[in-house]
Amino acid sequence: MERDLDFWRAKIDALDDQILELLNERAQYALSVGKIKCAEGLPFHVPDRETLILNRIRELNGGPLSHEAAQRIFRQIIDESLRLEEDHAEKDDLPPSPLPDRKRETI
Repeated sequence: MERDLDFWRAKIDALDDQILELLNERAQYALSVGKIKCAEGLPFHVPDRETLILNRIRELNGGPLSHEAAQRIFRQIIDESLRLEEDHAEKDDLPPSPLPDRKRETI
């Protein structure tokens, strides 16, 4: 039994490594998007874009995660991306736009 557990844990660890790599790649892209938004005077948070992303996740999700669970995970990813854009803008002495206090509802 322990061998089976070790096997599955090793597979999960390998996936965690890939997920972290992809999250950091996504964060790099978010920084690029943030630079464009700053240069063009656009707000960091665009609710319509967030809605599109979350709806897309709902459509793509085939489980076993529920749609709500997948959306919660991606909401957190979006929030951290926005925070990263904000932090980067502050370091560049650009005026930050406040992150909205959004309700955590499913779409």
